[in-house]
Amino acid sequence: MARAPGPSVRLKLTLSYAGFLMVAGALLLAVVWAFLLRYVPEEAIPTRGGFVPGRGDLIRAFAPRVAWALAFLLVFGLVGGWFLAGRMLAPLRRITRATRKASTGSLSHRIDLEGRRDEFRELADSFDDMLARLEAHVDEQRRFAANASHELRTPLAITQALLDVARDDPDRSGGELEEHLRAVNTRAIELTEALLLLSRADQRSFTRERVDLSLLVEDATETLLPLAEARGVSIEAGGATAATTGSPALLLQLTTNLVHNAIVHNLPDHGTVHVGTDARPDTVLLTVENTGAVLTPAQVTTLTEPFQRGTQRIRHDHGGVGLGLAIVKSIASAHDGTLALTALAEGGLRVTVRLPAAAPDDGA
Repeated sequence: MARAPGPSVRLKLTLSYAGFLMVAGALLLAVVWAFLLRYVPEEAIPTRGGFVPGRGDLIRAFAPRVAWALAFLLVFGLVGGWFLAGRMLAPLRRITRATRKASTGSLSHRIDLEGRRDEFRELADSFDDMLARLEAHVDEQRRFAANASHELRTPLAITQALLDVARDDPDRSGGELEEHLRAVNTRAIELTEALLLLSRADQRSFTRERVDLSLLVEDATETLLPLAEARGVSIEAGGATAATTGSPALLLQLTTNLVHNAIVHNLPDHGTVHVGTDARPDTVLLTVENTGAVLTPAQVTTLTEPFQRGTQRIRHDHGGVGLGLAIVKSIASAHDGTLALTALAEGGLRVTVRLPAAAPDDGA
């Protein structure tokens, strides 16, 4: 927004300092007048050896010196105020330069203001923290956009290849082509819906309601029970009532994604999944544990990255689109919660979602 030019803050502070000195000098003169000069006789008083000066004589002798003193205070206030204001505003100029660099897209610059903590130091540190978060967010968004473009391009390329094959081979079975196209189209729809869900969670565009995580666990396990039975995985669910506030749909998606991942990334046969909830004074916990392959700490750190599926980027049956834990992390963050992943020594993974507990009378 365009603004009319005005005096700088340094000039305003300088004039303020000089004005304060002038007012202080005038107050001192007023004190001298009020408590000294008004008690001096108006006229001079003759004495044997001379005379005692009257009020008029003192004023005539004092006035030029008062004028010189006020002029000195004015000059001293302007020069000293200009210098002091410059020293005081030096950190602000550094912050301004960093802001201008950031506005051009350079997020790697940091102010790194030295010295003890004061208002300017707190502002600079807060700005550096904001730049660090923005830089990390932008890098993450760039990686996400590149991965999303690659993942969306894959089904389109497969569709194009299938259509080219059908065009070049008119005798090819239409049923087989239709089956392949349906599978590719289903994958593209799943990926698009996952991207939209992730965007919705990031924007926090939802109404908060009271939600019991234990009920969501029941819904998710009941829905995914056929998949677990088909894969030979047993599900054990239970736990205390764990009430939080948020979007029931998003939190159900969070729970479903966790249970689905625990089923899919499990032992080929006789695997187990444990789902539980717990309530604490200020937080509620949702914990999902599963058996499976032994994971290294390096592998665990990559599991919440978009388009990561287990330990590799290859799609298996029911493997999803690689956004399961990324969506869980985003939904948890949108609900002011955290997501923790812990590799189990005997193999498998423990996922813990920590969310703020609902107030006892919140929605009750």
